Amino acid sequence: MLGPVILAASRSDKMRRFISAAPGTKQVVDRFIAGETVDQVVPIVEDAADKGLEVTLDVVGEDITTPAQAEAARDAYLELVERLKALDLGPRAEMSVKLSMFGQALENGHELALANVRPVVEAAAAIGTTVTLDAEDHTTLDSMFAIHEELRKDFPQTGCVIQSYLFRTEDDARRLAAAGSRVRIVKGAYKEPASVAYQDKAEIDKAYVRITRILMEGEGYPMIGSHDPRLIAIAQELGRQTGRKLDEYEFQMLYGIRSDEHIRLAAEGHRMRVYTAYGTDWYGYFMRRLAEKPANLLFFGRSILTKG
Repeated sequence: MLGPVILAASRSDKMRRFISAAPGTKQVVDRFIAGETVDQVVPIVEDAADKGLEVTLDVVGEDITTPAQAEAARDAYLELVERLKALDLGPRAEMSVKLSMFGQALENGHELALANVRPVVEAAAAIGTTVTLDAEDHTTLDSMFAIHEELRKDFPQTGCVIQSYLFRTEDDARRLAAAGSRVRIVKGAYKEPASVAYQDKAEIDKAYVRITRILMEGEGYPMIGSHDPRLIAIAQELGRQTGRKLDEYEFQMLYGIRSDEHIRLAAEGHRMRVYTAYGTDWYGYFMRRLAEKPANLLFFGRSILTKG
């Protein structure tokens, strides 16, 4: 099982330095990371819009150790909102945020994260878009869901993410699948213990299908985060069974992965959103992409050997 090993490496400063210095790293990172700055990512949003796609933008970076860094993360998102506003791209681009970036793990982290994320959500609403709160490891979820509930009082379009590999998620899905909600379902990409999460891929996939059914049968807006052709087909069938129109749910895939499928689903009339990460602190995000799919690791290995 390479996934847990890679996830452990994502927390190693030694591995961070080694991988950052590897000759082939940039080639692979560029596949998953759209750029380092807002200026580099805006053309990608414009290109996606021209192709009938939508995006969700993630400013990467999770190793926040001071309140000042959390405020800097907030300001990076506020800068992004201003650029989207100036280009009239708000309706095509939502934002995804990890509350760890906003200080959730610091002293009084719950209150700090809420205070930092609220102006981002408010600014997003002002330009006609919204924010989705990403799910992180299981110890952070009660705080994330509480912040989500608080934000929805003033900004009901605020979304959140749930992870099929956690035992708790079916109950979370039932609670969240209410009118006006926006919920993204993913498999999960953190190293979780067997006491809280399925460890077997087949069990994770089965849970994914059960949770997707709960969301489709609910009154909210499901966002299907998957590259798996079988799970995408099952979601389409569940949409038909529950009588949903094609604009009453959406698919989401990562930037740089199965780009042809992005176009195909959009051409069929589905809402298709590309999860697009950018920024300089790419390491943690990059390592989770490697852990999710062994082919990504092989691609990385070949690149290092080719460039070495």
